[in-house]
Parts: sequence; structure tokens; C-alpha cells
Amino acid sequence: METLDYLLPQVWFGILALFLLLYVMLDGFDLGVGILSLTSSSEERRGILMTSLSNVWDANETWLVLMGGSLFGAFPLAYSNILQALSIPIFIMLFGFIFRAVAFEFREQANRKLFWNFAFGAGSFLAALGQGFALGGVLAGINVDADGHFIGGVWDWLSVPSVLVALTLIQGYVLIGSTYLIWRTEGSLQETHYKTARIAAITTLIGAIVITVITPIFFESARDRLLNAPLVYIFALIPIVGVLLVGLLWRSLNQKAEKMPFIWTILVFVLTFIGLALVVFPYIIPREITIYDAAADPSSLVIMIIFIGALIPVMVFYNIYQYVVFRGKIKSEHYGEV
Repeated sequence: METLDYLLPQVWFGILALFLLLYVMLDGFDLGVGILSLTSSSEERRGILMTSLSNVWDANETWLVLMGGSLFGAFPLAYSNILQALSIPIFIMLFGFIFRAVAFEFREQANRKLFWNFAFGAGSFLAALGQGFALGGVLAGINVDADGHFIGGVWDWLSVPSVLVALTLIQGYVLIGSTYLIWRTEGSLQETHYKTARIAAITTLIGAIVITVITPIFFESARDRLLNAPLVYIFALIPIVGVLLVGLLWRSLNQKAEKMPFIWTILVFVLTFIGLALVVFPYIIPREITIYDAAADPSSLVIMIIFIGALIPVMVFYNIYQYVVFRGKIKSEHYGEV
């Protein structure tokens, strides 16, 4: 039983990290495309952007729902603290989701699309902003008492590091959204997003460098982990690999490759999450609550693994099936004019 008490929380930490990674990669380009739609120069261009998402965007968000439910079941103490401490960022995110979803459906039926176009782009931006603030708030730590109950303030999540994390995450979403549109579009619209991808690659890299530098300065727990062996060697390697991947991404953009920019961006996201997981582990709430403190009863974790083990292959197959069926370029009758 002691082995299960030690092993099961680690397994569920890995499962939650997988769900979060899949969500950020899949719904990340959705949100990025939504943000980019605010800059579209014509209604036809905006229509192509939204058509590229029409058959996949709602399924992508299921990974976030699954992650929230799994967090509630596997680490209930962390779930309750996160909801209390990050109520405002979570509300911003949910408001953005609702605004975005309603705008997506209503836009198709509206004669005047201006308001719904703005609502879709603004909703995407708000959802990304809320996620960035929430991530920054978790990384900064949540104040709890000796029993693990939240004792902080409603604005504790708002800090210089959380703002930088939010802005960098938005740029990352714009980057992955741009590379997705490079893959799915052609002509002048594709050329436009080669440009937006280059800009987003630079701003995302700058944000990542700033966060890497300030993390050990602002957060003592991260500093202790980052600057001590053996993890110091791993953390030193991650930025080097990250710069290399961004360089390969930049080269693929200059070579006007269509699929490789998206692939390199995905690898940048994966590397970033590996670094975040190493910084956070074994805490589910940094500096305060470990995965062992917050874990549910081992029997509950085992039962959940059985159900999740059956559900994950179905969801992965469905996602893959979607992208296979709806692969190819998004075209328009007047595409040469956009």
C-alpha cells in the first residue's frame, strides 16, 4: 500500500500533464487563429480562418474538461484551492470561451457580422489571457494554512511574473495558430501568416528568455531546484534545445515549408512543458502542497485510471480521425482576391 501511495500520485501527475499538453497544443491553435482573426483585412479572409476551425475546435476543448474533472478526482485538495485562488482568471477564461462559442455559431446566421467577428476574436484573447494568468498564479504559488486550506487574497495571482507568463502564452498561441494557418491555407493569406509566424516566434522567444531569467529571481523554491545538481544540468540543456528548435522553426519559415513550421512549434511546446513539469514536481501547488499531500484515496485513483485508460484511446482516435477527414487546404471561390 505504501508503494501505491507513492506511485499513484506520480502516475496521475503525468496524466494531468498529458491532458494539459494536449489541450494547449490542440486548442492553442484554435485560440491563436481566433486572435489572428482580429487582424483580418477582409470578411472573406476571416471566413477562411473560421472555416479552418469549424470541424475541430469544440473537440479540442474536451481535453480541458477532462483535465478539470481528473484534477477534481485525483487531487481534490488542489482543485479546491485553485478554484478559490484563481477564481478571477478562471472566470475570464470561461467568459472568453462562452463569448467565443456563441459568436462562432451566431456569426454564420448574422447579416451583419462585425459584432460577432469581434466577439470571436475578443473571446479567444480573453480565454488565452485567463489561462496565462492562471498558469502564472499556480507557478507563483498559492498561500495555504497548515491544513492545506486557502488563506490568500483574491488578487494574489496578479504579479509581474504572471503578466509575463500570460503575454508569452498569448504569443505562443499566435505562433501555433499562424503555423496552423500556413498549413491549411495558400496564396496571399498563407504569405500573411508566414509574416505573423515570424513575429510571434521572436516575441515568444523573448518572453521565454525573460521568464527563464526571472523565475529563479522571484521564486525561491524554483531557484533551489534550478541551481542544484543534478537538475541544474537538465535545466541548462532545455534552453539550448529550445533555441535550436526555434532556429529550425525560423529556417522552415524562410524556406516556405508548409507543415514543418507547425511541427517545430509543437516540439517547442512539448519542450516547454517538460521544463515546467521539472520545475513544479513533486508539487501540485508549488511551494505548498505536494502531489502526495493532495492525492485522493489510492482505491479512487485506481478506479479512475481504469476509466481514463478506456477513455483516452477513444478521444485520441476521434481527434486523429477528425484531422484526417478534414485535412487539406481551406479554399474560397474568390481565393485569389483575399
